[in-house]
This record gives sequence, structure tokens and C-alpha cells, in this order.
Amino acid sequence: MISESDWKKFKKIKEAALERFCSRILKDVEDGLDSEKIDTSHGRYLYIYKLIENYDKQIGLLFNDHSRSKAVIQLMMLRGEGMVLAEELESLSAQIIEDTNPNKYA
Repeated sequence: MISESDWKKFKKIKEAALERFCSRILKDVEDGLDSEKIDTSHGRYLYIYKLIENYDKQIGLLFNDHSRSKAVIQLMMLRGEGMVLAEELESLSAQIIEDTNPNKYA
């Protein structure tokens, strides 16, 4: 379980991570729209549709079910996706930083 102090900080980290993740998605959508590899509007539509469908699943895994009991695993997954900045981690307790290291269990 995450401490109250870390929980409050995690909520802010998670908000920032969601914004970063959505920026990544929008960049990938832009790249798909501008891709010269896909030469039809229908092809671009299908590509974007599948991209959004896949990202929607990831968003669910990373950001849904906001609770203290799931905070540690969510933070680990967010770190694994590169969505948490080093300076954001510095505000957390050493124990949470260690427990959420995505390389710890690799």
C-alpha cells in the first residue's frame, strides 16, 4: 500500500503522465496522417482507427481504476512506458521509487 504522502504526489504524477501519453498518441496520429506509406484516405483512416483502438487499451491499463491499492503497479507501468520524469520521482519516498522500478523484476 502506498503512503498518504506518496498517494497525493502520485495523483499529480499520474495526471502529468496522462497528458504526456495523450501527446504521444496525437503525435502518432499526425505521423499516420502524414505518412507517405499509406496512399489512400481509407488506408489512413483504418491505420488511425487501429492505432486509437490499441492506445485505448493501453490507456485503460495504465490509467483506469484509480485507487491507492493499485498505485504501485500503475506507477511501475507508467515508468516502464517512460511517462514519469526523473524530477517527479524525486518527490516520492525511496521505498516507492524502489518498489516501482520497472527493471526490478526483469
